[in-house]
Amino acid sequence: MTDKSIDNSNPVLTFEGKKYSVNNLSSDTKEIIKGLKIAETQLKMHEDTLKLLSIGRNSLANQLREKLKNYE
Repeated sequence: MTDKSIDNSNPVLTFEGKKYSVNNLSSDTKEIIKGLKIAETQLKMHEDTLKLLSIGRNSLANQLREKLKNYE
């Protein structure tokens, strides 16, 4: 789903290969579009959080590996 507009007064929604004039959509449909945008934003945020957690976990594992070398 992409929301592209050349002219802000006539935004166009591209969904599943079809283009729709947002101005011609019902208010219910516009609310669904807003919900999808929020969901996409939240997914990106959580994906970034997972990446950061993974980096942190790897760093901790590397630190533990170094500390445990003293016990070999």
